[in-house]
Amino acid sequence: MSSVAQIELTIDGKQVSVPVGTTVFDAARLNDIAIPTLCHQQNETPVGVCRVCVVDVGARVLAASCVRPVDPGMVVNTCSEKVQRARRTLVEILMADHPTPCARQQHSGDCELETLAKRERLDQSRFAPRATARGKDDSSISIAVDFDACILCDRCIRGCDEIRENFVLGRTGKGVNAGIAFDDNQPMGESSCVSCGECMVSCPTGALTNRGVTKTSLGVGPAFQQVTPEELQRLPVFQNVSGTFLSLNRGAIVRRHLLAGEIICQEGEYGSTAFYLLDGKAQVSISTPMAHVKTRSSLRKFIGKLSSGLAQRKEDRRDEEADQRWIPIDAPVDLSYENPVAELGPGDLFGEMTCMSLYPRSATVRAETDCTVLEMLRNVLDIMQRNKNFRSQLDKSYRRRALDSHLRSVPVFGGLTNEFIESLRESVELVRYAPGQVICRQGDPADSFYLVRIGFVKVSQEHPGGEMVLAYLSRGDYFGETGLLLGDVRTATCTALDHVEVVRIGAADFVRMVQQFPEVRRKLEAVEQERMLMNRTRLASVQSVPLDNFLAQGLMEAQSLLLLDLNSCTRCDACVRACADAHDGVTRLVREGLRFDHYLVATSCRQCLDPLCMVGCPVGSIRRRNSLEVIIEDWCIGCGLCAENCPYGNINLHPFNVIADDPEHPGRKKAVVKHKATSCDLCTDHAEPSCVYACPHDAAHRVDPRKFFANLLGTLPARQSNS
Repeated sequence: MSSVAQIELTIDGKQVSVPVGTTVFDAARLNDIAIPTLCHQQNETPVGVCRVCVVDVGARVLAASCVRPVDPGMVVNTCSEKVQRARRTLVEILMADHPTPCARQQHSGDCELETLAKRERLDQSRFAPRATARGKDDSSISIAVDFDACILCDRCIRGCDEIRENFVLGRTGKGVNAGIAFDDNQPMGESSCVSCGECMVSCPTGALTNRGVTKTSLGVGPAFQQVTPEELQRLPVFQNVSGTFLSLNRGAIVRRHLLAGEIICQEGEYGSTAFYLLDGKAQVSISTPMAHVKTRSSLRKFIGKLSSGLAQRKEDRRDEEADQRWIPIDAPVDLSYENPVAELGPGDLFGEMTCMSLYPRSATVRAETDCTVLEMLRNVLDIMQRNKNFRSQLDKSYRRRALDSHLRSVPVFGGLTNEFIESLRESVELVRYAPGQVICRQGDPADSFYLVRIGFVKVSQEHPGGEMVLAYLSRGDYFGETGLLLGDVRTATCTALDHVEVVRIGAADFVRMVQQFPEVRRKLEAVEQERMLMNRTRLASVQSVPLDNFLAQGLMEAQSLLLLDLNSCTRCDACVRACADAHDGVTRLVREGLRFDHYLVATSCRQCLDPLCMVGCPVGSIRRRNSLEVIIEDWCIGCGLCAENCPYGNINLHPFNVIADDPEHPGRKKAVVKHKATSCDLCTDHAEPSCVYACPHDAAHRVDPRKFFANLLGTLPARQSNS
């Protein structure tokens, strides 16, 4: 048996013998001689980029010991004055840009660069930092990125490539602009990173750190069991998930055992977790009455008090609701309007929107049988969604259980046959987008049709005056059909407002659908024509007045303003009292707000063109008609998010006493208070709004701001246009 050839050399006066090919760094380490380094770790390919490991090998220049192989008879000095001076200068240069203390030093006190600086007694650097900061990347839920703390040691790149073989990280730029990048220089949260955590474990500084769980408790007691990383990795859905990541996020996931009848989560409540059903069955339902808030008519019209009540759909029919048979919720199924109850089984994930975007719960989930669920925080859900095994399981579940109901929940697709939907099962694709990520851009070729499965999408167009928001879309909505129907390019830009998942249907399948089902094409074209007319009308009205003035005053967003002429108004509050009397004591008008010239824009629903109130509704019950009127549908669950989102305070929650299920005693009923969101309905049952009718001085008027201010906006001095 042949032995490996040995080389003898001297390190710091000590005679040593090491195998041929050994580096100076490893030769010293094998003989208990420490050489500091930042870019090198044991069992990694050495790269010699930080140069902190320099030693004197008797050559003209110092050598990086991690890449310099030993030579026979070599004499190495690792701590001479020359070496120490060079090493100190290198650390000082690296510290010039380094934020002190960095995130790693703050969290665990083990930043390797700051430890070296402390050893060298470097309180501050003589060298000037870079002119501009490189900034941070907060796009990932699991890993925080601080580019200013990065020293370009490449340890993260080697951990990603050589250990995990994910090949996400790389170098970008040159010279002072050099840095690390994810995929094609994308934000980390939008890249193909699977959040395995290897990069942050490898990082010697606070450039890549774990986003730990803070200020959140997943419950205590026997029903909440902590789950170890080893236990999780034995579950199929956590296969190939980094044990390091799970260890760093210990406590971010618990196992809950529930008895039949126990509530897992309640509709309307806010939360920060999602649930994965391991075994047993659960029932998901909505208990809020299916009814509109309707002001009851009176023979006395505006004289005396009126009352608001809940009107069933048959009493208060809206044309658009005729085909509405499904209610979108934060679960892999939609609920039937007629009977809003469905069943969840093992392998189902629910509560994603609440977890990722902190929206209210869209429905109540109750254990139908004894069951076990995993409850998890956002960082764990994020890594699960990136895990190939878990994504594959979700995709299969969606194709098998939800694709047909999702398509049929969109009225225009109600006529699709089972055979056609079956043909789509293997070709549709579930695609995720991070907040702010563009899904498709105006002017790009139209190559796909999209259904929104999770989250909210903003649809906008670019015009010479700036961006014009056309719509906010949520689960059950669709986009991308215009360019495909015209065989042209995208007419608008669609952007993810939060964590969005869409169902992508390719152009070939879309064309096949509209060819096989002419009625679907007819409905799509009718909706598109209505939308295009609406957009042209809106654009024309915006261009008829100075855009800057509209933007400055927030008036561009309004379709209908309640104006009070302050030259005539005596502050008698008759308008406020009339509004309260007409709506069961709950006023939808406050006599204060923006002042424009001698007009007061009162706090009352403006029927905004860009209705922020729509963003986040967990059941999609607040929407805008193609006539641009903002309405609240009868399946509103009263969570109050729309009221919080309205920048003008124009949405209120109206309480109603109803008989509903008793959450403490399944199968029983009890009297409870349920809320419904309400906004100004322009007193549609009357000839004109109550507030306008009741004003004794003709000071209150409902106006279209673009028409009313068309001349005034162009002639007002700047000093008069203030709030």
